[in-house]
Amino acid sequence: MAPVSIRVAVVDDDAMVRAALTMMLDGADDIRVVAEAADGADVPAALDAHTADIVLMDLRMPQVDGITATRRIRERPNPPEVVVLTTFDADDDVISALQAGAAGYLLKDTPPDRLVAALRQVSDGEPILSPQITRRLMDATATSATSRQEARATLAGLTDRESEVVLAVARGRSNAEIAGELFMSVATVKAHVSSILAKLGMTNRTQLALLVHDAGVL
Repeated sequence: MAPVSIRVAVVDDDAMVRAALTMMLDGADDIRVVAEAADGADVPAALDAHTADIVLMDLRMPQVDGITATRRIRERPNPPEVVVLTTFDADDDVISALQAGAAGYLLKDTPPDRLVAALRQVSDGEPILSPQITRRLMDATATSATSRQEARATLAGLTDRESEVVLAVARGRSNAEIAGELFMSVATVKAHVSSILAKLGMTNRTQLALLVHDAGVL
């Protein structure tokens, strides 16, 4: 058996959903569920007790919702990535979760093999939103003239090369695809993305895509 490399915390107020996700994910050689929580309020204690690489997060919970919990997770030192798992495919709550720092979202009817593949992708530092889903989510967000100007001003602070990388990220390109398109190594692409995120005070690629959408430059 391959060594465990992806540690997952499952957060959902439905005990049956948690049990099903844990059983399914533990069936993958390189994934292990290390913690469970029934509410966003329980997440800090779970992460204090167990080291997780990814938190699989429900949105609707009775005490602390998934958006608030996601924001709190991303404020922690060296935080795990957060993947929202929801029954809604274009809910405003999902947009808010992405803005709070989630690496992406999946629907609860996602086939097991695709869920496992998605977690591996997030573990590799890439978001799990397909270009089609990203566009549909973004289109649900109204952008005012003021916010568009602010977004464009933010992007104007990037170098030409950084702008090329950001636009490619916004189009849903993987690191390997960006490397091929821009004639760079994958390692260089990763370095550029990390530098851009730090420069803009962001935590993940999805937020970059949202910024580009707000700027209206795609």
